[in-house]
Amino acid sequence: MSFQQQPPPQFQPQQQYQPPGPMGMLQLTIQGSAMTSNMIPPTVHLNGYPVPVKYGRNDIPVPAGPLHIDVHSQWIRVYGKAALDCTVQPNQAVPVFYASPFHQFTSGSIGHSKVKRKGLGTLLGVSGAIVVVAVLIAVLGALG
Repeated sequence: MSFQQQPPPQFQPQQQYQPPGPMGMLQLTIQGSAMTSNMIPPTVHLNGYPVPVKYGRNDIPVPAGPLHIDVHSQWIRVYGKAALDCTVQPNQAVPVFYASPFHQFTSGSIGHSKVKRKGLGTLLGVSGAIVVVAVLIAVLGALG
């Protein structure tokens, strides 16, 4: 059979990989938005494997069993690290919430119910100190 007389190869549809065993669902909610937290969504690792996420609720199918969740944010440096261990039962949805901190010098918050962002007091204290120094400089400049 010559090259031109060979039959065309048969089209084989790609099969999607299905992990073995029973599955569950991780309902990971990344609190905040690109306007209130960081333009780059946090980085999430499930049992060491990276998973793409967005702000808001992310429904992620996972194998049933133990699950280690690592989350962190990044801007100039990695910050807001938080981790949680849980067990996913077959056909169960496990809710998890993560909130990055207000500044880069503290950890993030993670839990099974809505969490508060850490670092508001420090952010307000530093901002207030800057305003007080600026006002003092302006007043001293006007008097002297």
